[in-house]
Amino acid sequence: MDAKTLQQAVLFFSDFEHCREYMMARRWPDGKVKCPHCGAEKVTYLAKARVWKCYAGHSLPRFSLKTGTIFEDSPLGLEKWLPVMWMLVNCKNGVSSWEIHRAVGVTQKTAWFMLQRGRLAMQGKTGGKLGGEVEVDETFIGGKARNMHAKEKAQKITGRGPEGKATVAAVLARHGEVRTAVIDNRRKKALQELVRENVQVGSNLYSDELKSYDGLAPDFVHQVINHAEK
Repeated sequence: MDAKTLQQAVLFFSDFEHCREYMMARRWPDGKVKCPHCGAEKVTYLAKARVWKCYAGHSLPRFSLKTGTIFEDSPLGLEKWLPVMWMLVNCKNGVSSWEIHRAVGVTQKTAWFMLQRGRLAMQGKTGGKLGGEVEVDETFIGGKARNMHAKEKAQKITGRGPEGKATVAAVLARHGEVRTAVIDNRRKKALQELVRENVQVGSNLYSDELKSYDGLAPDFVHQVINHAEK
């Protein structure tokens, strides 16, 4: 599945066979369907009921594509759920329950439920927060002066600092996961809120000497790095 737009995703997942192939490729990438209850491979697909039957001899012999997932106890079909997951992954600025409501044709209350379930599925192992050794830093991002028209450059660039640029902060777990956010400024409130929302209490936190990070020590093992030292 290579949908580039939400419309393409909705059309693709409107076909149950597409949903089935997509889910099977992710749940059982080796091609061997296993019972989610016992792990047995001796199963048979019942096409009319759209479920599998396990012959391992336990009390829950039947299972579907949704069994053992965040979709399991929802009456909504995969043709609704999978476009929502596509939106969560592909909408870089986030997605609201009202957008889901309009896009997939469910009530706003149902859309809110789907949004919370989707966000839960995308969280990390520490409840959505990064842990262990985490680095935090910030930078200014904006167009290069040489690429701007002279009039635009005069309006936007009045010095060498952040004027006319966006402030972007990031927290990076040394195991590889990174999260970024555009913030209003580099003051203590904005930066420390970002840290507390994304980093597990008790983690080893590394920052530069910016004073905005002062005060994190009670909740984190905060270590300051002096970039001027070699």
